[in-house]
Amino acid sequence: MMNDTVSRSALTAWLRSRWLPASAIAVVLVFGLYFPVGMLIAHKIDDRMDYEVPAADLPPGGSRTVAMAAALIDREVNRNGWVANDPFFMPGSMLDNMPNYQLGMIHALGRFAFQMVDQIGRTRGSSQTDRDLQEAAGLLQYSGTKWIFDFSTSLLPTAKSEDQYRKARSAFLSYNQRLSAGQAVFERRADNLQATLERIALDIGSSSAALDRRIREGDATLIDWEADDVFYSVKGQLYAYYLILRELKQDYPNLIRDRELSGTWDQMLASFAAGAGLKPLVVWNAKPDAMILPNHLGSMGFYVERSRTQIYEIINILQK
Repeated sequence: MMNDTVSRSALTAWLRSRWLPASAIAVVLVFGLYFPVGMLIAHKIDDRMDYEVPAADLPPGGSRTVAMAAALIDREVNRNGWVANDPFFMPGSMLDNMPNYQLGMIHALGRFAFQMVDQIGRTRGSSQTDRDLQEAAGLLQYSGTKWIFDFSTSLLPTAKSEDQYRKARSAFLSYNQRLSAGQAVFERRADNLQATLERIALDIGSSSAALDRRIREGDATLIDWEADDVFYSVKGQLYAYYLILRELKQDYPNLIRDRELSGTWDQMLASFAAGAGLKPLVVWNAKPDAMILPNHLGSMGFYVERSRTQIYEIINILQK
């Protein structure tokens, strides 16, 4: 009996001596390799200004702008990977800049979808709205941070953000196929384009206010942990709008030519591209008149306001 007790004690001591180092190694691997390496693999701020619509997404006679919206959803959700809703055990949950960048893009695409529903995708205000555009606009309003479970609302599984966005992409593609077949509307009147530009100007005006508020609230601290959230959200918004506006120019060739808007439009695109192309190593929110540290939110705000001013210049030309 004594020998059995001694044997069990010896076995327990031996297992403990092996288990504790193994546990320590596992913890080091998880926190020292899994999360850092996983974050490096997942992180991607895709801000290529020369990004083009895949040929498969653009049927003959379809809208280049709608095809671009569908392509951006596909790129961020299916190719780059949607990280804004990653649960705590995924490396993407530790990322900060990429999620805000993607959310800013989806925000812009959602606003554009509403303009397609209300303005470009219908003949007049009293005409029926397009079913595919209506579906896409609604789906793009879905929260980008929803995972399989959302315990704040229910214990049951819920729809993931990327699943809703994939459906929105399918709706955009369906609309373009119907447009190609002559079964959908894409109005190319000046008033439709003007209304769309006005909404974009209002949206980035709201972003300008968000930048200003963050500058005033955060410049008193040495490190503003929220500055990069606002910066990358606006960066994603400007990037998506840059590509949308670039393709709108191609969708309205006659109007752009007749109103002699090409040069002014390109200047506007250059301002959007300059803001969307900012790539600070660290986002600083120092005082606007600081001598050493920069204020990257102020730099972004300059290009936002410049872009907004140039949009209104184009609107004034369209009104004449």
